[in-house]
Amino acid sequence: MFLPDLVIRSQRVIVGEGSRPAALHVRRGKIIGVLEFDDVPPGCPLDDAGDRIVMPGLVDTQVHIGQDFETVTRAAAAGGVTTVIDTPLESESSATDVRALEEQTRAAAGRCFVDVGFWGGVVPGNTADLPSLAEAGVYGFACSLAPSQVGTCPSVSEADLRAAMPVIAHLGRPLLVHAEFTGAAGVPAPGPRSALGRILAREAAVDTIRI
Repeated sequence: MFLPDLVIRSQRVIVGEGSRPAALHVRRGKIIGVLEFDDVPPGCPLDDAGDRIVMPGLVDTQVHIGQDFETVTRAAAAGGVTTVIDTPLESESSATDVRALEEQTRAAAGRCFVDVGFWGGVVPGNTADLPSLAEAGVYGFACSLAPSQVGTCPSVSEADLRAAMPVIAHLGRPLLVHAEFTGAAGVPAPGPRSALGRILAREAAVDTIRI
């Protein structure tokens, strides 16, 4: 049995069945037990939250940070979000190659109040950059089929997807796609008419591409 090096307790701890008084036993930064409120080993440091809610941290996997890491991560922390993943779409700063990713990480240094990760941007012509982005630590990749009004992550075509998808599949990383297809009037067309829809329909028949 491992003894905790810290106990955090509250009258309102969110657990599987709802909210109840409980004590969280923590060892080396990890919760090793959710016990009764008064279960505090003698001499163990105690952080008593009183009536304040103690709950698992939330993870937001699509956050448009740009370079304002301090404001965004402060807001996330205030709302109970403990991890955010920066999305390159609709942003003035997009991790479309390693140099751009390094700029983002420098902008984040010392300014984050929660854990931060990055999606790599898939844009026309950067297929060769995807392996180095994966090696540099992006969690996966994101792209859009609809033109963006702002940012440095332009939309991709069917040809761009055909080039990028096998590489991303080989890397074993997910690909997030804004699969809109806008016509002349800028109105999203039905899903089957989208570029991604056409690709998936064709490849399902020949069984050659996996996402």
